[in-house]
Amino acid sequence: MTALNYTAVSHTVFHLLGIPGLEDQHMWISIPFFISYVIALLGNSLLICIILTKRSLHEPMYLFLCMLAGADIVLSTCTVPQALAIFWFHAGEISLDRCITQLFFIHTTFISESGILLVMAFDRYIAICYPLRYTTILTGALIGKIGVTIFLRSYGTIFPIIFLLKRLTFCQNNIIPHTYCEHIGLAKYACNDIYANIWYGFSILVLTVVLDVVLIFVSYVMILRAVFCIPSRDARHKALNTCGSHVCIIILFYGPGIFTVLTQRFGRHIPPHTHILLANVCMLAPPMLNPIIYGIKTKQIREQVVHVLFTGQKSLRFRN
Repeated sequence: MTALNYTAVSHTVFHLLGIPGLEDQHMWISIPFFISYVIALLGNSLLICIILTKRSLHEPMYLFLCMLAGADIVLSTCTVPQALAIFWFHAGEISLDRCITQLFFIHTTFISESGILLVMAFDRYIAICYPLRYTTILTGALIGKIGVTIFLRSYGTIFPIIFLLKRLTFCQNNIIPHTYCEHIGLAKYACNDIYANIWYGFSILVLTVVLDVVLIFVSYVMILRAVFCIPSRDARHKALNTCGSHVCIIILFYGPGIFTVLTQRFGRHIPPHTHILLANVCMLAPPMLNPIIYGIKTKQIREQVVHVLFTGQKSLRFRN
């Protein structure tokens, strides 16, 4: 009888509130959201176009960067348009299936980005520790296999979450105080036992993102050992400089997430809207700043961007 009652009241539609407590500020908050999204789309699209069209950039480091830019576009597109719809039109209604679809792509893309950052650390390790074998180790075929492996790992690990959520009966509140759906945030509204969801989510986090962080740390320990064995100071500086952009992106990607986890664990007196804003920073900051960081710190990309932009302006003036 209990199961029948759960089925009768199971919610199939939920309502995203945006940022509770700051409803009167939604219009102002939407401005940085919109600007960040436009910059992320333009910056990452430009980066992908430049890397794919310039044969001089068809090197492993830039191909991995192209994968990262594509993941950034997907990640920001999964979250920001929904948030803007809430801020501008109060369109927070979302079906259960659409909610699960959104969280599926958010989580898979996040894990994919983590995997790409790990591979980029491996790329820097090969480039610095085995420079003469760099192109023979990281061949086009291997890069393709790495890309497929990253894709399969992220989708394969998150796919079971669909069934873990589909088995639940959502008979509690259907109001979600957030701008987007996420796994445990949705599961906690179920009347069923969600320990399987909690433990599976925790296991995936440890076996993917946490493991990636550990391996990235090990890679850079080995890189630093190799760099400080180089006798020339200029050569050491040049080797470290090639890692600068990647280190900045690592900090930008994992930093807000770690800070968010710490505030949720220990910041019990922090207002809920602060947690939601921090969660959105994790989704907004990396896609917006990644192309800017690589554009500024990588000479080859910077030159190509300047060439594309200024050549386009000159051609336009000539036509006029």
